Amino acid sequence: METEIPRRRLGRTDLMVSPVALGCWPIAGMTSLDVNETDSLATLTACREAGVNFLDTAYCYGANGESERLICRALAHQRDELVIATKGGIHWNPDGTRAVDGRPDRLKQQCEASLRRLDTDRIDLLYLHAPDPDVPVAESAGALRELLDEGKARAIGVSNFNVSQLEAFHAECTITAHQPPFNMLQRGIEADTLPWCVSNEVSTVIYWPLMKGLLAGKLARNHVFEPNDGRAKYPMFQGDQWQRNQDFVDELRDIAATAGCTVAQLVIRWTIDRPGITVALCGAKRAAQIQENAGAMQQNLSDADRQAIDAALARRGPAVTRAAV
Repeated sequence: METEIPRRRLGRTDLMVSPVALGCWPIAGMTSLDVNETDSLATLTACREAGVNFLDTAYCYGANGESERLICRALAHQRDELVIATKGGIHWNPDGTRAVDGRPDRLKQQCEASLRRLDTDRIDLLYLHAPDPDVPVAESAGALRELLDEGKARAIGVSNFNVSQLEAFHAECTITAHQPPFNMLQRGIEADTLPWCVSNEVSTVIYWPLMKGLLAGKLARNHVFEPNDGRAKYPMFQGDQWQRNQDFVDELRDIAATAGCTVAQLVIRWTIDRPGITVALCGAKRAAQIQENAGAMQQNLSDADRQAIDAALARRGPAVTRAAV
């Protein structure tokens, strides 16, 4: 039976979603390790039982749309109880390289493919996955507005936009949600896109709340990343930054113990309580992961907990977050 969780409104729509959503990139099995179909289907089922009704996927999540297809297999019978977000504008070339393509025809083709994979007549929230530097934002926005007018999408969002791009898109097509990265150590949006979204009644649906597992508190200080683990390329997982982040996580462990929750639940609860943050997208490839993450929705942090987190953040200081080239 699904857990009863308070819902939050997406933008100005009537779409009501859980403040923790399931990020469905890991189940596509492209960069996550040890992914299998049985666990992926179990994860999708577990998210519903844990009170999560909001699923986030994309046309390019999987070489052949595996993420969207798995959602259909696991949850088609609950379609009317779900809010499904998917994205268009990125695809994989035959050689495996990623292509950003925001041309109107491409966006419409990908929307049709996503509808077929999900076996549905509408996408609740359709994002432009990323701005295409070769296509004016207004052109991409116009195509998505047409899909909205045709009823193939109920709402439109954008991902990884700056303020000027948000303004240009919003002038052509109403934005319901913006999806940027955000977590305790990556808070850049608080200075630019987040205030814009609040002013324009646009929901902010953030990804990387646990910074690829770093802030879940389960990576030991002596953890050795496998050669095909993409996290190793990020400075946060290297050298002095890694040691300082581990020191920070050690402090979070103590705070979580006092609050009576796990480190991941502490971090996610803090995140969804931040002003202007509507939803945290939490990726998972195992049922236990989404069950733990969803538990944050029923957690409460005291003023003392929040003060302790602020103090730990101040001691941590600014993190180096730019990916290594």
